[in-house]
Amino acid sequence: IKAQTAATTPAINQSSSDGKKTLRKGNVIITGASSGLGLATAKALAETGKWHVIMACRNFLKAEKAARSAGMPKENYTVMHLDLASLESVRQFVDTFRRSGRPLDVLVCNAAVYQPTAKEPTFSADGLLLDDLKQSDYPQRRCIIVGSITGNTNTLAGNVPPKANLGDLRGLAGGLNGVGSSSMIDGGEFDGAKAYKDSKVCNMLTMQELHRRFHEETGVSFASLYPGCIAETGLFREHIPLFRLLFPPFQKYITKG
Repeated sequence: IKAQTAATTPAINQSSSDGKKTLRKGNVIITGASSGLGLATAKALAETGKWHVIMACRNFLKAEKAARSAGMPKENYTVMHLDLASLESVRQFVDTFRRSGRPLDVLVCNAAVYQPTAKEPTFSADGLLLDDLKQSDYPQRRCIIVGSITGNTNTLAGNVPPKANLGDLRGLAGGLNGVGSSSMIDGGEFDGAKAYKDSKVCNMLTMQELHRRFHEETGVSFASLYPGCIAETGLFREHIPLFRLLFPPFQKYITKG
């Protein structure tokens, strides 16, 4: 990550008092930056000195502690509260960020949760920061969402049952509330593993469509990124104990995660 961020960090030309060109830090929002891949990405970017990282996290104190423990330079990050399970929290986050006066140059949608029950907000979407990305004067502006090959049935991992399948979208059409309609996009019975994989298909389709609609006009790149299978992930913290026991060694030694 460090090598890639250093190689792709762009520059902004601004006039300084002596007439020379200067650089400004890019501003990147990373959701779920208090642990795992999100924290590793935040640390890597902050350490370049060329980015100011907004750590958008549900647990403010946990994020602050994680940033300090990781040795992130205080001047290169800000922790902000964001609970993606609440659209009201999302709106408050956006309002607070906009009041900070910082432009938004890169948005990394990393936060995720997996639960085996149907009482989960697996599918939720908003586009409140798209205009902020469009208005940035930074080159190579990006919106990145963390994906997974488990949602791609053209891969070996994607063919492990249950496989992702959006069907005819009857569940989506019904509102996905699990009360008057199914909480699954295809309208079937709830399956936590399939819901997660279906959500990853939706992630990839969303980025593809946003890029098609807005890239040529705005210059913003939209992409879905697969980081590989990560053995020590906190994603399955709500899963059954046996799964949490077996998953890390399987990922580490079988899939080389």
